[in-house]
Amino acid sequence: MCGIVGLFLKDHALEPRLGGMLGNMLEVMTDRGPDSTGFAIYSGDTNLNFKFTVRGKNLEGLQDALSKELGVSVGAIARDTHMVLSFPQTMADQARSWLAAERPDVAVIGGGHRIELYKEVGLPAEVVRRFDLPHMAGTHGIGHTRMATESAVTTAGAHPFSAGADQCLVHNGSLSNHRSVRRNLEREGLTFTTDNDSEVAAGFVTWRMREGDSLVKALESSLENLDGFYTFVVGTENGFAVLRDPISCKPAVMAETDQYVAFGTEYRALVGLPGIEKARIFEPEPARVYAWERH
Repeated sequence: MCGIVGLFLKDHALEPRLGGMLGNMLEVMTDRGPDSTGFAIYSGDTNLNFKFTVRGKNLEGLQDALSKELGVSVGAIARDTHMVLSFPQTMADQARSWLAAERPDVAVIGGGHRIELYKEVGLPAEVVRRFDLPHMAGTHGIGHTRMATESAVTTAGAHPFSAGADQCLVHNGSLSNHRSVRRNLEREGLTFTTDNDSEVAAGFVTWRMREGDSLVKALESSLENLDGFYTFVVGTENGFAVLRDPISCKPAVMAETDQYVAFGTEYRALVGLPGIEKARIFEPEPARVYAWERH
C-alpha cells in the first residue's frame, strides 16, 4: 500500500498554491496510508542561509540557545512539533554537533537551503492541518501517506527520509536487501536513525550523488543495487524524479501540462489539479528514470 504524491511547478504563478494542491493530493491518498503522513516543501526563497527542520516535544528556548552557541541570530519558524531553524551555511556542522550533544531529544530530519520537511503519525487531513500545509508556498514538493509494513508506526519511521542537503525520498514498496546495503553505506560514513528500508534507499541515492552521480545516474544505479518492489519519488533543491522497479507492480500515474508535472500513486490524487483535463496523462515505464529540474 502507501500513497505517494509529487508536484513540480513550471508556472511561477502557481507557487503560492503549492501547499494547498499538495495537501489535497495527500488527503485523497488517505486509504492507502492512514498510519502517518509526511511531506517536503521546497521554497523559491533565494536566501543563502541554511535551514534545519527539527522535531521534538519541547522546542521552547531552542532558538535562543542555538543563537547563543553560534553567536548569530538564528531564525526560527515553529509549526506544531517541528521547527525550521536558519543560519549561515558555514555553521551547519557546528549547529548539528551542538544539537546532538546538548539536545538529544531534538531530531534533525532535514536540512538544506530550500527544503522544509514535516511528518507525524496521523491521518493526512490531521497532519496537513497541524502543519498548515495549505498556506505554504514553494516551487515543488513531495508527500507520502504510510501503511507500515517493514517497521513500527512512529514519527521517525514516517516518510520522507532525508540523507543529504536538500534531498529527500518517498517510497512505496519494500526492499529485500536493505540490510546489506545499509552495512555498505555505513562503511561509507552514512548514519541511519531507523530500521526502515526506505531510509536506506534515501541514503543510497545521497551517497551516489555525493560520489559525483547526477540525480538520474544515482537512480539508475539503484536499479542495479536495490532489490525488491518499489516506486521512488525523490526531491532535490532544483527538481524531482520518479523511478519504478523493473517489474513495476506498484501503481503510479503522472500528468504533465505547461504549468506543472504531477505524480500520484493513483489518478484520483491528480483530479483536483488545475487544467488536469488537458494534461498529458501517462504511466511511468518500468526501470526508467523521469526527472524534471529547474536550472
